[in-house]
Parts: sequence; C-alpha cells; structure tokens
Amino acid sequence: MSKKRGLSLEEKREKMLQIFYESQDFYLLKELEKMGPKKGVITQSVKDVVQSLVDDDLVSKDKIGTSVYFWSLPSCAGNQLRNVHQKLDSELQSSGKRHAQLVEQCEALKKGREESDEREAALADLKAIQLKHNELKSELEKYKDNDPAAFEAMKEAIEVAHTSANRWTDNIFTLKQWCSNNFPQAKEQLQNMYQEIGITDDFDYLEMAPLPFKSVADD
Repeated sequence: MSKKRGLSLEEKREKMLQIFYESQDFYLLKELEKMGPKKGVITQSVKDVVQSLVDDDLVSKDKIGTSVYFWSLPSCAGNQLRNVHQKLDSELQSSGKRHAQLVEQCEALKKGREESDEREAALADLKAIQLKHNELKSELEKYKDNDPAAFEAMKEAIEVAHTSANRWTDNIFTLKQWCSNNFPQAKEQLQNMYQEIGITDDFDYLEMAPLPFKSVADD
C-alpha cells in the first residue's frame, strides 16, 4: 500500500483559508493549530502557512490586548485579486502608451529619408567609406592575433561580460521569485509576460568555455 502524499504549500494555504471562510470568525494561533489537522494541515505547519497568507494580504492579523488574532473574509481574497488585476492592467496600459510612442518616433525618423539624388550620393560615399574601413579592419586583425596585450584585453573583456551577464541573470531569478511570492494568483499572467520578453524555461546562467592561450612564441 502506497504512502499517502502530503499536502503542498498551496494546498495547505487553501485548507487554512477554508477555516476562515467557513466560519468568518477570529482565531488565536493556538486555536488554528488545533483546527489545522482536521483539514489535513499538521500542527507544526500551521504557523508558517498562516504567516504566508498574512504576507500575501489574504489573512489579516492584529494584536488586541495581549493576544494576536487572525481573520479573513472571502472579500479579502477578492480584494487581493482585484489589486493584482488593477496593477497588471495599469502595466498593460503603460506598455500600450510606450508602444504608441515608439511607433510615433519611428514615423518621425522616417522623415527626411525620402529618396533624392543628394541622398543617393551621400549613401554611395558612406558605403565606400564603410568598405575601406572594413578592409583596414581585416588587415589589422591579421596582426592582432600575435599581440599578447590584445589577447589579454580580450580575455578580460570576456570575463567581465560573462560576470555581468550572470549577475543580471541572478537579478532576474530574484525578481521572478519576488513576483511569485507576492502575486501567487497571477502566476499564469506572469508566465505569459516572461515568455513575451524572452525569459523562457531554458533561461539559465552562462557557462564560459576556457580560452586558448596564444603567444608570439607560438608563431
């Protein structure tokens, strides 16, 4: 006979909320610790579960005299969801305005780029300069491989870029965790937002491959 699976944190939160919603009463922590097991939440977990609900504004907590009471009404959860919805709606409107601004800027940048003989001549000159620049750059690259100082500078630049990229990756993971902790009801909306901005399931820290050592003596 297989062992019965324990409740997840989210399931425990739902069970404890049921206690409040069904009775719509005020409770001391010790009372909740006695009632929790009846809902499948062990006594040792009740305090942490209730505190997580308080942190998410789903349960209210107040000290009356020397005692601390907890309570929650169905309307509390509704208010929390409305707050999350309003915040996401506000962000959506801001994104819409930003998009409109970018479209307007794009249209403005197109002005003055109409086809003309002067513009064609200027573009031809620019293309010739770019070709010459690329030729000189390619010629310079032939000698740069034998420059130890250039190699070390490149190595340091790569290490700095690698460290910076992983630092931002760490910041993104921290922000995602904060959003999950503070807006658990908006999990699906947050996941869609992550996908839209390129934070997919395979998003992870960068690993840097070892650089080959090359010196003038090798040539």
